[in-house]
Amino acid sequence: MSEKRLLKPEAVQEVHLETDILIIGAGNAGCFAAIEAKRLNPNLKVTLLEKAHIDRSGCLAAGMDALNTYIKKGKTREDLVRWSRDQVGGGPLREDLTLSMAEYLNRCIEEWEEWGLPIKKDENGEYLARGKWDIAIHGESMKVILAEKVREYNCEVINKVAATSYLVDEGRVVGVTGLGVKDGKFYVVRAGATIVATGGAAGLYKPYTNDGNDCHHQIWYSPFNVGTGYAMGIRIGAEMTSFEMRWCAVRTKDFNGPIDTISVGYNAAMINGRGEKILQTHYSHLGGEAAPRFIRANAPMDEWLAGRGPTYVDTTGMTPEQVKDLKEDYLNERPTFVQFLAARGQDITREPIEVYGSDPYIVGGHTASGYWINNDRSTTVPGLFACGDVAGGVPNKFVGGCAAEGVLAAIGAVQYVAGLTDRGHIDPEAVKSEKERVYAPMVQMAEVGDGITPREMEERLQRLMDEYAGGVHQFYRTDHHRLEYALKHIKILQEQVRYLIAEDVFNLLAAHEVIDRLTVAEVLVHHLLYRAETRWPGWQTRADFPEKDEKLNCFVNSRFNPETGAIEVFTRPYEKVVD
Repeated sequence: MSEKRLLKPEAVQEVHLETDILIIGAGNAGCFAAIEAKRLNPNLKVTLLEKAHIDRSGCLAAGMDALNTYIKKGKTREDLVRWSRDQVGGGPLREDLTLSMAEYLNRCIEEWEEWGLPIKKDENGEYLARGKWDIAIHGESMKVILAEKVREYNCEVINKVAATSYLVDEGRVVGVTGLGVKDGKFYVVRAGATIVATGGAAGLYKPYTNDGNDCHHQIWYSPFNVGTGYAMGIRIGAEMTSFEMRWCAVRTKDFNGPIDTISVGYNAAMINGRGEKILQTHYSHLGGEAAPRFIRANAPMDEWLAGRGPTYVDTTGMTPEQVKDLKEDYLNERPTFVQFLAARGQDITREPIEVYGSDPYIVGGHTASGYWINNDRSTTVPGLFACGDVAGGVPNKFVGGCAAEGVLAAIGAVQYVAGLTDRGHIDPEAVKSEKERVYAPMVQMAEVGDGITPREMEERLQRLMDEYAGGVHQFYRTDHHRLEYALKHIKILQEQVRYLIAEDVFNLLAAHEVIDRLTVAEVLVHHLLYRAETRWPGWQTRADFPEKDEKLNCFVNSRFNPETGAIEVFTRPYEKVVD
């Protein structure tokens, strides 16, 4: 599409579609939701709206070498809740949601295997364990396998369209609008029920790998997941939970890749610059090697602060056969890590792999950040369901749990559609207003010819969050005054959104990605401000409140008030349902 055709919104071609169930995001959770919806009612029209291409989209685009949650023989759903509770330091988490997720967990994984996913087996023919809840897989093509299954069930897949906003009628969601990221067209999709499965938010913070050249998104999480699913919900007043429970993890230094493959798969301990086993030597009182995830994630950073860095995973005891197996594992998930080692000429039996903390992410598949949902995965806004990384309350669900949540969201959405007496009304004025908002950066470029580029605003946001809202360069620490500063300057950036410019569709998408990140960042800072304690060091460290406050063993939730424009923050009790 030429730039000229996009100069004015009224000249942009509109595409109007209608479906029974719309799924925003064709990643893992979205695909399982689509398949389950068609199984429950093959007569329903099920449509997936995907920003990239379903074959290689979402967090599984490059594959995986393990599934991190599977209930093995001798274990129960309640055991999974207890383990997950321990990983978040005793809570809070939604134990009711964790139990319902666990009910479908194994079914999803076993079906995936039936569809073609190779899962490794032990000598007894059981899934090969890799740690307490993990199983090892050959998962390089796991997303492709899932995409083929979606097509088999005759789901409609619309690739290369990024959702921009929900359409709301009398308080319920009746569809979405979207931007065609290749053709530049404006999409209006009317739906009986909508399931959001867009994934979490990356790129809020400056990663340590950003060297000021072109490394903005050399990050651990999918760089295409920018928090749009959260931002759309925030804008219509959906309730959000636990944004302050950020996901910060130990990652391979200068590559930003996962280390569980090494530390869990091959029992390689983290060591410091003195050669001490970090967790055994300095964190035995918190569980040592079995310490909660946030302790293990924060430990290398504390070693640096204590003058005991750099930090490593000790691979020097590995045999040549183990090194070969390790590299094969990485080829299933992060093939470029093998190239990274080769480029350095690094023999990991002689030189351990250096590790460091990642930049923080908002990702409900690992921590509990996301939409506040019910057991059927309905949100606080009628007609809208959430699953996967964008759904809150269930930390440690990972790939298998996100798939199970897709199934649960489909069950809820199918029941909701069956009970509808009408599909609601789409307001033409709301569509017109949203279209003007979406194409505004192109209008700014056409009429003024100058302004703020999406990259410039992104750089400012990432540095602001890093320095004032507990980024990796501040060793995850923040305090009240820094957070107030961050909020003030996020507001300034939001006021400057009207100066954003885009000279093509690619930059128009980038403009909306940074707008959505601003929305998520604002809510995140409000959550960090409210939790005046340090509950999960690293994930959430308040330098001015270094201790845990048991009065705050509850959920911190928020809701944007569209009438006042304010973010309202409040608490909900933590209800323990498993002893």
